[in-house]
Amino acid sequence: MNKDLPPLPGREQIALLEPFEGLGLQDIRVVTTLREAQDATKALLASGVVGFDTESKPTFAKFEVSGGPHVIQFATLHEAWLFQLHRTEFHGELGALLASTELTKVGFGLSSDLGLIRQRFGVEPQAVFDIDSEFRHRGYRKSVGVKTAVALVFNRRFIKSRKATTSNWANRQLTDAQLRYAANDSYAAIRVFDALGLRVGA
Repeated sequence: MNKDLPPLPGREQIALLEPFEGLGLQDIRVVTTLREAQDATKALLASGVVGFDTESKPTFAKFEVSGGPHVIQFATLHEAWLFQLHRTEFHGELGALLASTELTKVGFGLSSDLGLIRQRFGVEPQAVFDIDSEFRHRGYRKSVGVKTAVALVFNRRFIKSRKATTSNWANRQLTDAQLRYAANDSYAAIRVFDALGLRVGA
């Protein structure tokens, strides 16, 4: 590893940091209609690059197959949009957004997310950038996830609630905790991407 690289912080170090300030509920849009999906698409495409992630109802049985994703989220530096996939009226709009080469979608550890999207939508997501690859390019040998990246870049602790992680993302009505969790997964990604000087577009 490059000797000039700052070492990756460990779990104990991260636990001592001040919390990362994420988006509040007032900055999170839950898309419920085709019109809202169209408005979201315009705002996201205007941004050029967005944080991106998905959430799926967890599977607990050994051979249980995930029916996810159940939520797909995008974030700019100022707000986030959550698409709940039980609403089928905007699937066409969302599929076009995922397949768009005009919108760069950045996130952490996206391979399983992309696999589920292909399975559920039959769409090949385009212009996807896994931020972990940038850390590897810079000389880090270990995989860098969102918690480590936020600690390294911002000297802040990214809080991921286990309760929210393992909650039922297929619920028609998401809780405030789920909304914040989903939105800030994608928001942290765009913040890190931006801070690394990789940002393109507006």
